[in-house]
Amino acid sequence: MKKFILATSLVVTFGAAQAADIVDTAKSAGSFNTLIAAVQAAGLVDTLKGPGPFTVFAPTDEAFASIPKEKLDALLKDKAALTKVLTYHVVPGKVMASDVKAGAVKTVEGSPLTVSMKGGKVGVNNANVVKTDVLADNGVIHVIDKVVMPN
Repeated sequence: MKKFILATSLVVTFGAAQAADIVDTAKSAGSFNTLIAAVQAAGLVDTLKGPGPFTVFAPTDEAFASIPKEKLDALLKDKAALTKVLTYHVVPGKVMASDVKAGAVKTVEGSPLTVSMKGGKVGVNNANVVKTDVLADNGVIHVIDKVVMPN
């Protein structure tokens, strides 16, 4: 009986400690509701729950709020355009902040992002990285303060 109780407590303890995928990690953060809605509208949930690994430059709800409402609503209704914008925020592989180098980085969308480093701060195109290395079991999220648009 003691072995059963010990085994059960170990399963509960270690089972709860499992990391979440990119989507679930973003959901649990609470500041990516618009991003999650956009990922769902574009049909990218299964992809971002997949094995990856992925590096996601994730705009916050505040970042999406800076887009005029009519533009954002139109984008959310245009699956092809939305997919293009969202996949522009994703880089294949798991790139931790300590591995970031200035220069062009190819995105899943196909166009490059421009990564800059000024005074110890990292930028992606016209956005600032405000939090780094949010780990998920299939990659990493770096939080940005603007939505970046592909050319």
